[in-house]
Amino acid sequence: MSAAPALLDAPMRDAAGFAAQTGATRAQLRDMEAYRALLADWNQRMSLVSEASLGEFWPRHALDSAQLLAVAPEARVWVDIGAGAGLPGLVLAILLKGAPGARVHLVESQAKKCRFLEVVTEALALPADVLNVRAESLALKADVVTARAVAPLTRLLGFAEPFMAKGAVGLFLKGQGADAEIAEARKSWRFTCNVTPSQSDPGGRILRIEGLARGR
Repeated sequence: MSAAPALLDAPMRDAAGFAAQTGATRAQLRDMEAYRALLADWNQRMSLVSEASLGEFWPRHALDSAQLLAVAPEARVWVDIGAGAGLPGLVLAILLKGAPGARVHLVESQAKKCRFLEVVTEALALPADVLNVRAESLALKADVVTARAVAPLTRLLGFAEPFMAKGAVGLFLKGQGADAEIAEARKSWRFTCNVTPSQSDPGGRILRIEGLARGR
């Protein structure tokens, strides 16, 4: 996949809308559909996402994850902290499949969720690896470290610190409480933060964080 196109503001509800907004190819859509089917199947046996959200897979999960590529179109090596259901990591790996140097490190501390991530990664031959460890125990070099629905920003920055110390930019998907989380995090951390409105959620935000250091 080449540099991601700018995403549109029009609402979308299905695979066609996802393709229109992200530039996803037919091959990428096939992989996304296969991932969606595996997610629905495994979700019957373990809690990966809420059952209700599966019906809104394309806007709520797929687009929410894919929009990160428009914020960092040149990034090729990603770390997804608390990868869980593979959001955003598996979506990113699908859209980066075939791109030179692409790699997504899926970091997840729960072994059963790692098994799900491994099944999808292997079934779709994705440029990803699954690491069954706690994020703070790693210090991989990457272009971007990201996370979705993992922890409040203050704690999340602690998880991301080892990667950011090696040059990664932090891109974190947050909800309408983002401003309060930023303010709280500044009590413990120094950083610059650029806030981008979410394309999938009117109340959502993407936080681009750089220059991370401990202390006020």
